[in-house]
Amino acid sequence: MRRALPLIAALGLAVSGCQQPAAAAENVVAAPAAKRVAKEGKGLKVAVFAGGCFWGIEAIFSHVKGVKSAVSGYHGGNAATATYERTNSGVTGHAEAVRVVYDPSVVRYDQLLRIFFSVGADPTLRNRQGPDVGSQYRAALVPMSREQRTVASAYLRQMSASGKWSRPIVTGIERYRKFYKAEGYHQDFVAKNPRHRYVVRWDAPKLRALKRLYPGHYRATFRRN
Repeated sequence: MRRALPLIAALGLAVSGCQQPAAAAENVVAAPAAKRVAKEGKGLKVAVFAGGCFWGIEAIFSHVKGVKSAVSGYHGGNAATATYERTNSGVTGHAEAVRVVYDPSVVRYDQLLRIFFSVGADPTLRNRQGPDVGSQYRAALVPMSREQRTVASAYLRQMSASGKWSRPIVTGIERYRKFYKAEGYHQDFVAKNPRHRYVVRWDAPKLRALKRLYPGHYRATFRRN
């Protein structure tokens, strides 16, 4: 489990990452294209993704064309315990998550799911991702509409039948409760701290994989909040 993260105001960065780096980065899996295509209509849409440490998930979506914002925060639990130090205990019910605002005319929800499971989160891990362990690091989809829920359910079934993963798919769908924006020093963390050792070990490889697997969706510039 990671330690509570103190803030160095002068530098605005963490002295210890989401967790100390492990020996190797997560495997990248080329997830299948969704058979059930999202039909969300016009206008910006919102979706919430939980996939371990929010630094990397936020960075991935911040490099996807059509994403207007990606905000790190805590989903579930209650407002009183929606802080980094409290959620770190793993007993508050929150999950580190990212709230994504996107334009479905540029990138659809099903395409975001494919990217998420290809380079963001391992769907076969329960209550952990990479070196980070605890229920606050669970991978979960939080649909914000009936269409998103339908697409997410169909995609999880498709993933299970695809044979792309050697272990069972355990990522679930959670009902939206409330999203609490994380502390300011967590926002745009990867862009602000590219040399942080956690970022170098765990997040930079995900961004390289995003560029390699999805060049048509990849945006070289980081969309800052």
